[in-house]
Amino acid sequence: MDPTHIALIAGIAVLAGIAGGILAGLLGVGGGIVIVPALYFALSLTDMDPGLIMQVAVGTSLASIIFTSASSSWGHWKKGAIDVSLLKLWAPSILVGTVVGAVVGGLVSGQVLIAVFAVVAFLVAMDMIFRKPTGAETPRSFSRPVWALSGVGAGAISAMMGIGGGTVCVPVLNFLGYDIRRAVGTSAAIGFFIGVPGAITYAITGFGQENLPPFSLGYVNLILLVFLVPLTTSFARVGVKLAHSIPQRRLRLLFGLFLVATAANMVRDLIQHAM
Repeated sequence: MDPTHIALIAGIAVLAGIAGGILAGLLGVGGGIVIVPALYFALSLTDMDPGLIMQVAVGTSLASIIFTSASSSWGHWKKGAIDVSLLKLWAPSILVGTVVGAVVGGLVSGQVLIAVFAVVAFLVAMDMIFRKPTGAETPRSFSRPVWALSGVGAGAISAMMGIGGGTVCVPVLNFLGYDIRRAVGTSAAIGFFIGVPGAITYAITGFGQENLPPFSLGYVNLILLVFLVPLTTSFARVGVKLAHSIPQRRLRLLFGLFLVATAANMVRDLIQHAM
């Protein structure tokens, strides 16, 4: 790889780290929703196997989310926007779903992961843009099996997408009657429970795989991680401040429009590879 490509990849990683950090704090998404497409584009500039690019992007994103979520959730905790009882209820099932999704994500083709990423991002965007708030003042009550099933699903999808869970968890919690800011804060904390097992699983499933970038631990690339982590953790605090100063309806629209743009970009890339 020539120096120009190396500089471009580093620049993309830096921009992804800044944007991912801000979005992590602002929307509770862990940053993966922007980091995964950015890393996918950056790695596409290399000569590595195209079939492995999405796995490396997802695995590295999940590893960065461990640190980003810790920084973001601490900021939301200080503002009282994290529901601890919900974390205790939901975390075990999310852990199970994350491991399942990460194992599947490490075994299927990169095109399948791109399709999952695009479809889920678009569906969530439509929900956040067009669904009107219910006006519920307290969370709705559901049985533990329902919470467990939704947690497994959220964890599995998040692990396959390389995200911290906010893309799925924020609209789910908002639908269940949680204030959008509380949903964002709690989802930021949930990202930690997705990032740790997700990154470990992608590192294991990719262990021994040939044609990976230098300094890769399975599907987790340590060089890209060094660029991402300091920026995502620092700028997550900026996002937290924005999340508590923006009106709720505007926050929902911002989240939805961003996901539409991301989904459209991934679909375009999927079509280009299919032609």
